[in-house]
Amino acid sequence: MAETLAPAAAGAAPGQAVKLDDLMLAMDVVDTLRHQDAFVARELNEDAREQELILRLRKIYREQGIEVSDATIGEGVKALKESRFVYTPPKRGTGLVLARLWIARGRIGAALTAIAGAIGVIWAAYYFLAERPARIEAERARIEISTSLPKALDEAYGEVINDAKTPAARPRADRLLADGREALARQDRAGAKAAISGLGRLSADLRQNYQLMIVSRPGEPSGVFRIPDRNTGARNYYLIVEAIGADGRPMALPITSEEDGSAKMTTKWGLRVDQQVYQSVAADKADDGIIQKRKVGEKRRGFLDVDYAIPTSGAAISQW
Repeated sequence: MAETLAPAAAGAAPGQAVKLDDLMLAMDVVDTLRHQDAFVARELNEDAREQELILRLRKIYREQGIEVSDATIGEGVKALKESRFVYTPPKRGTGLVLARLWIARGRIGAALTAIAGAIGVIWAAYYFLAERPARIEAERARIEISTSLPKALDEAYGEVINDAKTPAARPRADRLLADGREALARQDRAGAKAAISGLGRLSADLRQNYQLMIVSRPGEPSGVFRIPDRNTGARNYYLIVEAIGADGRPMALPITSEEDGSAKMTTKWGLRVDQQVYQSVAADKADDGIIQKRKVGEKRRGFLDVDYAIPTSGAAISQW
């Protein structure tokens, strides 16, 4: 057993023995008894020999230079019997769980704070990156549907009516106007914008003004013929034409090919004509290399269709 040293009391003379506190001595007695397991088991089970146990304990302490009274030793023996200084683990249950939670409250609080902070960051990110933009967009859509889009729809329709010089434009404009109003009624912003765009394109078509001319430049064909796949004994004749605007430059127009149904923007295309018109143009060009009658039609402002000067169905091809 390790040596037990008694600290010197304040004011005590050097070498003077100082008694230990009775409680501490009793606890030390208990500790000594615990380290003497076989001895304790034998002696404490024999009440008649308790006095002999006290004598043996006194001897142990005297060998260490410690004076311990019989009362103190007896108190230690009694305390050991009563398990007074023995730690007994608490029983498992709600109380133990709550006690451990209370002890760990600092760590738990820090963890909960970190979790709350992370949740706050996630919520803020969601709000500013998703929810807030969605709310702003929804409010913008509501304002557009209730104010700006109805006004834009009426203005686009009015422009078409003002630009049109042909009755053919009115039914198309009326249909687009009805589509736009139905879209607004069901809160369909995209549908309303599509109707407005359609009216805008119709108005742009009405404002176009160009002359349809046969291409007549060195190295470029003025006409071609095609042999249909379904009837190899027939020929389809085309004049290669271009739309020349008021500024004298070719204009790109949307052309749909009658051969495959493909559409493309182009400045030149083949206009379907009959064999007689095709041969007439070929003879005009063969005379001196210049086509005298290049103009085959005109698209005037306020009208939707080309006013052709030659017989044609208006069918076209975009490549040859």
